Amino acid sequence: MLDRFITKLPKKVEFCKICVISNQRPRISFIDGVCSACKHTMNKKQIDYKSKKDQLHSFLKKFKKKKDWDVIIPCSGGKDSSRVAHTLKYEFGMNPLCVTFAPNRYTEIGLENFENFVSSGFSVLNFFFNGKLYKKLSRIAFEELGDNFTPFVFGQMSYCYHIAQKFGIGLVFWGENAELEYGGDETIVKNDKIDTSLSDAIYWKGSNVNELISVGLKKYPNVLKEEDICDADLIFLNTPKNVESLETAWMSTFMDWKPQDNFYYAVQNTGFKPNPYISEGTFSKYASLDDKLDWLHYYMMFIKFGIGRATSDACREIREGLITREEACLLVNRYDGELTKKYFDHTLNYLNLDKKNFFRIVDSFRLDHIWTKSGANYKLRHTASLKGADDK
Repeated sequence: MLDRFITKLPKKVEFCKICVISNQRPRISFIDGVCSACKHTMNKKQIDYKSKKDQLHSFLKKFKKKKDWDVIIPCSGGKDSSRVAHTLKYEFGMNPLCVTFAPNRYTEIGLENFENFVSSGFSVLNFFFNGKLYKKLSRIAFEELGDNFTPFVFGQMSYCYHIAQKFGIGLVFWGENAELEYGGDETIVKNDKIDTSLSDAIYWKGSNVNELISVGLKKYPNVLKEEDICDADLIFLNTPKNVESLETAWMSTFMDWKPQDNFYYAVQNTGFKPNPYISEGTFSKYASLDDKLDWLHYYMMFIKFGIGRATSDACREIREGLITREEACLLVNRYDGELTKKYFDHTLNYLNLDKKNFFRIVDSFRLDHIWTKSGANYKLRHTASLKGADDK
């Protein structure tokens, strides 16, 4: 497997005392039973965000240009990136060029939100990767990493730097620092700047697109062939050379980052619309709406780590003071690991899999210290609500 984090997971499952995340989330740390994300939330109460706003004004001055674009903002039209772009343009007077690495397959609401964002006053470059190769790499990533989203993540994290270099724009501005906000390795955060040299080791599960292709050609000759590969197609899936000369920043460094606040802001300012129904696998309506294959990324997170999309959403809402841990446990028990009904057949078709082989791949990522099997059924050994097979 190309996911190098799986073998490093703690064999003893532990859940945070404050939220419902477990120590199976890669790179997260626990101190006295509290996860690093909750620790960070508590630390944010000591931050003077008015002073941070003044710091941001000063920081942006050196990048402002009179006529040209002066900042690159990776933006899908979702609630978080829309807030970043709108805030920098209309509150701080920046002239952003927004960039999007298109998802596998847009949902109707995802495409509508993207178009609404553009209509609210932004120039956007939307790159659509070679569709045939996108499917093949997504399939191999599903088999080898348990995450069909990996090729998208390669492009999402690399494309913006290429565009910054091509247009001579010195600043790339992201939304939240996930290592701090959601739990990760705080030691890799250096002066609030993204260290792109760590992309392979940290952000891409320990591998990269070149290794994915090499494995694909050797192990899956019926899926990927040499004639499918064109070096030009792969340019935007690799971080460019000399990227260290670019400045990077997170908006979460300068504001009290709250996804629900971002949702309301985007609704009011960029025409963002939530799903008319709750997203499958969780209880929310406004996060990760763009792609018809979104659900599989979160479903496999549940399979690999025992924590799914509902867990992720519930943790954020606990930290924002919107729900209690008891309420979160009920939501997690109800929605985590839910299999899609809306996009299941579409997913099989996109990955060129039948149902039997799909579940064969899924089950190959169930770890013994997370799952136990009785007959044909699997059950989590441990849950935040202490209802797992091995909980007492």
